[in-house]
Amino acid sequence: MRWDTFLGRVAAEGRAESLFDDTSRETSAATGSIVAIDGAGEETVLAAPGTGAASVWALAGRHGLDPRYPKAVLDEVARWEASPGLDDESLSDRRATPFVTIDGASARDLDQAVFVETLEAGWRIHYALADAAFYAPPGSALFTEALRRGASYYLPDRVVPMLPAALSEGLVSLNPEVDRRAVIFELTLGADGTLAETAVVRGLVRSRAKLPFASVQAFYGGAREGTDAAIAASLDALRAVGLARMQLAEERDIVRYRREEVRIGTGDPLGFVTREDLRLDVERYNEQVSLLCNVAGARLMREGAERHGVEPIFRVHPAPGAERVEGFERFLEALVKAHDLDPAVWLWTRERGSLAAFLDELPTEGTEGRIASAVHRQAVMLNVRSTFQQTPDRHHGVGADVYARFTSPMREIVGVHLHHELFELLSGGGEPDPNRREQVVQAANRAKQKQKHVENEANRLVLDQILGEAQRDGTILTGTLMGLARGKAHVRLDDPSIDVKAYLKHQARFGGAVAIEAEGSTLVRGETRIARVGDPIGLRVDAVEGEHWVLELRATP
Repeated sequence: MRWDTFLGRVAAEGRAESLFDDTSRETSAATGSIVAIDGAGEETVLAAPGTGAASVWALAGRHGLDPRYPKAVLDEVARWEASPGLDDESLSDRRATPFVTIDGASARDLDQAVFVETLEAGWRIHYALADAAFYAPPGSALFTEALRRGASYYLPDRVVPMLPAALSEGLVSLNPEVDRRAVIFELTLGADGTLAETAVVRGLVRSRAKLPFASVQAFYGGAREGTDAAIAASLDALRAVGLARMQLAEERDIVRYRREEVRIGTGDPLGFVTREDLRLDVERYNEQVSLLCNVAGARLMREGAERHGVEPIFRVHPAPGAERVEGFERFLEALVKAHDLDPAVWLWTRERGSLAAFLDELPTEGTEGRIASAVHRQAVMLNVRSTFQQTPDRHHGVGADVYARFTSPMREIVGVHLHHELFELLSGGGEPDPNRREQVVQAANRAKQKQKHVENEANRLVLDQILGEAQRDGTILTGTLMGLARGKAHVRLDDPSIDVKAYLKHQARFGGAVAIEAEGSTLVRGETRIARVGDPIGLRVDAVEGEHWVLELRATP
């Protein structure tokens, strides 16, 4: 069943109502199922009634996330499959370089492959990026559709890709043991990890292996047997580069927040499951290479815009304003008093120095570990949103003078645009098209917001399940009070580690109104303290009213 077929939801009366096109109607006997119906009227059930998968497809439909593509797009894909451009004589043949991809075990859209060589005084990173811009040039049906979508969208256990799977998981993806076109960044670093030189070529690569994060982490832990010598040397060099770049980040006061990653999946047969993934060291090393590539590419484009008139797009992240920082300082003072903490450990001001060092030194275990997690969350709340824009400016979050998103060209329209502009810069050709650049900026920012809404709704599906079960069973949920603001208590559940909002306006029905005191550090009812930020707290699920659950906040012994 191809994804260009009709996708519908069968209503109770047996009518198939399209999730993506309100004018389409079919009939089906599979009442309540999510079905795909082909041109001959034959249907394939994608999700059974009442399952988590059915809820996810309904969520996709509400946001217009259509897995189908116009015929013109599919026709272009077929032409590329017949003639993939691998015999292009202008490509630099790098198939002898032992590239590998390092990604999640289930990843199929492989944007990046890496090889790191150790030099006499430093390293050279060879970073191959999927050449999506070649297959989706401006003016093509593929580019037009990618612009309309803006990005790939990630939902529990499934993705709605920006480019059709035949490209994003096939011809363009840097899959192992097949020839692929790539945009190759060659980044030469000094012994301390600083970037000394950047070169970019369009080449032909052949990845040696698809390595899951867990396998590379095991390699670093000593499971090295059977690893190709060249790949082993590259992985060792990757770790060295990652550590060096992380040290530089600490010196620039780049904060590494303490976050737990929870993946949502669809259960079998009903509902949802959560899977907590510890962030591995190799993911941090990999991230450092990606960040460096994006900074290096942004600098090339900034210089090119000044000298040659190309049209880059930058990712800009302003630093938090003084008022936000002062509020955080006051919160810490109140928290120290509320918990009777050691000021030498728990107080921070701008005069004290590095926020990154302060956060890294906080406890990680036990009662104080809970408090530290809440402090990290409050530090995260200092940040303002990053945006895509046409003019270069600083990216506070990565500590870069300029930053651009080169490294996800199959997943973001801005990556396609940047690769196109980069090769116009390198070739000295091309015509400016400011209208197209503005369209890409708007599409990229719109997609970023839509993905956030999709994630929030997916989280709500999981919360509805967890809270509904707790209400039926009379279970008291436990968690950590992570923050108090704008009439809400933010609680991170102990199991699974996801966030819940409890509305303070509801608390009056459980024994009297509550209030926030001491710079947002303490929740009280009259003279009685319910909990301080960082304390364990209980949640009793009372009811659901409209869009909100009514949750009673309970002090724990």
